[in-house]
Amino acid sequence: MQAGEVAVQRGQLGEAEQIYAAALKKAEEFGPHDRRVAVTLAHLAQVYSTQGKFVEAEPVYLEALKIYQEVHGENHLDVAAMLNNLGVLHRKHGQFADAQRLLTRALAIKEKLLGPDHLEVALAVSNLAAMYAAQGDTAQAAALFARALAIREKQLGPDHPDVAKSVIDYAGALRKIGRTPEADALEGRAAAIRSKTKS
Repeated sequence: MQAGEVAVQRGQLGEAEQIYAAALKKAEEFGPHDRRVAVTLAHLAQVYSTQGKFVEAEPVYLEALKIYQEVHGENHLDVAAMLNNLGVLHRKHGQFADAQRLLTRALAIKEKLLGPDHLEVALAVSNLAAMYAAQGDTAQAAALFARALAIREKQLGPDHPDVAKSVIDYAGALRKIGRTPEADALEGRAAAIRSKTKS
């Protein structure tokens, strides 16, 4: 698993894929429903997804999800992570109804377990917002991007790079619904954060 992560960090995704496939065989020796199998499957699916191999990624994520649900039950962060990854996959495929269902469920689990103001919740909210933006529901996307931004500001302070990313996402959504002055101001703010974090 560590060798696979090193390969991913180096951008050697083909090599990472082979390493995780070998790790999966090892993990399966603990039994087909062992949590280590699910963890390995999740890493393998992520490598597939990063390479754009969405058809290969989906059944691997689904298998990991199934094991996590058997091991942990329905309401667990590992389950939420797989739902989230599957939702993002469906969004990239343009399967918005499936994406919305999966991402909404992932968000609900995270809110229940972590509370409404956790950074993991901000991530889930951002992913749901991106789905609405891709679908063309920009007003809904803007409202969710604003919520993700508020959580990140609260948890990270005003000048964190993740806050800058949320500011850009929110500005993009506002621009699409014609709120150009607000979008301009936000983009200026994001540029200021980024210049601070570089210096």
